[in-house]
Amino acid sequence: MKKDNKQKKNNVFKLWGGRFEHEPAEVVNRFTNSLLVDSRLALYDIQGSSAQAEGLLYAGVLDPSEYNRIKQGLHKIELEFKTKRFVFDERDEDIHTAIEKKLQQIIGDTASKLHTGRSRNDQVVTALRLYVLDEVRSIVAKLLDVQSALSSQASKYMGIPMPGFTHTQHAQPVLLSHHLLAYTEMFNRDIERLFHAYYAASVMPLGSGALAGTPYAVNREALAKLLKFKEISANSMDAVSDRDFVIDVVYSVSMLLMHFSRLSEEIVLWSTDEFGFVSLPDAFTTGSSIMPQKKNPDVAELTRGKTGRVYGSLVNLLTMMKGLPLAYDRDMQEDKPAVFDAVDTAKLVLEVWTPMIKGLSFNTNRLKESLFHGNLLATDIADYLVRRGMPFRKAHEVTGRIVLYAIKKGVDVASLGYETFKTFSPLIMPDIRHALDIKASINGRAVPGGTAEKQVRIALEKLEKKIKHYEGLLKKI
Repeated sequence: MKKDNKQKKNNVFKLWGGRFEHEPAEVVNRFTNSLLVDSRLALYDIQGSSAQAEGLLYAGVLDPSEYNRIKQGLHKIELEFKTKRFVFDERDEDIHTAIEKKLQQIIGDTASKLHTGRSRNDQVVTALRLYVLDEVRSIVAKLLDVQSALSSQASKYMGIPMPGFTHTQHAQPVLLSHHLLAYTEMFNRDIERLFHAYYAASVMPLGSGALAGTPYAVNREALAKLLKFKEISANSMDAVSDRDFVIDVVYSVSMLLMHFSRLSEEIVLWSTDEFGFVSLPDAFTTGSSIMPQKKNPDVAELTRGKTGRVYGSLVNLLTMMKGLPLAYDRDMQEDKPAVFDAVDTAKLVLEVWTPMIKGLSFNTNRLKESLFHGNLLATDIADYLVRRGMPFRKAHEVTGRIVLYAIKKGVDVASLGYETFKTFSPLIMPDIRHALDIKASINGRAVPGGTAEKQVRIALEKLEKKIKHYEGLLKKI
């Protein structure tokens, strides 16, 4: 009695095997098994298989009765996954094997026709692209929630000044709202990158077969429309071996986490007693096991740490792909742990930061007090001298001497009187006091993109319009 090509004597269901006289070693089965990782692609694999059945019906490979049995069987399996009743056999090589085996148990030999003209190469990447499309939409939606939270805080604290920093040193006064909106600009770029990654992923590879294309007359354009892909792949070899779209997503997520890491660093600094600029909500902090007074910014700190983890996923993918010849190579099985982890991390970061941003409480009195340390208005003095006719480089030098004098006296430059100022230059008049006003300094920077309140309000209005624009785009894709 001949062995079933798919059913080995150890009862492990295989999608291949006829060419082999001996079974894979048990350790090889364990080494190549990806079921625990790719099981999350189950519903996407079923979507792809359902479309495959449509294509085979159109090509005349399936008759209507066979088509209906396959569709009904796939629907039953889908319900089992959605209700968490699907029973996994850990010996199954991957989720695609598990689903085909289950379909054969439900509808019999008709299930064997489903894989006609299809390879696991185009089957797997179709499911992966469908997964990526869903997850990018989810990430963008969650990031828009963060944008709305930052917009709300910028509106709430409009007009509140604070020190701006370069090199972590006091630089010039800015509005707190201006500082917060700087992060919304970063996140806008992240959203644009994510939309680009979405469109790069919205290319249907189904019909590419193993690498040469399917010999059956499936209507690929109709299948792409059915699966809601924007277009079909143009080259079957590229289609099954392309993981650029995965790298695009993980790169976009890496940039997003980099921006959150920068925000995290500022939240950590600002919440210290030394700064005292912000208080974090209790629900988003933790305590110490030994020091009762501690209120630790663990969410921000963990975000910094998780950023490196996402970078690792990006390097993983780039390194995996850099030396692969066309077309498909089994190395690509390792794409899924990297993209799954990066996506999961990004979504969790977004979910925790939205309510934390909403709960931030800024210490406006401390912010105002800090404006009178660090000689924040030194540049305004130099600009005053320029307006009085002094070349900027000379004005810079004179102001530097004034600052040095203030430092030696242990005072801020803004506290010096006119009698002191005039000893440094005959161009300085009593109206120097107008150059030493925080509000005037801020509102004097009224160019588009500047920190003047008028411009910050305009920026806030633009942000709110952008959020609505992006929300509209999300509904269309």
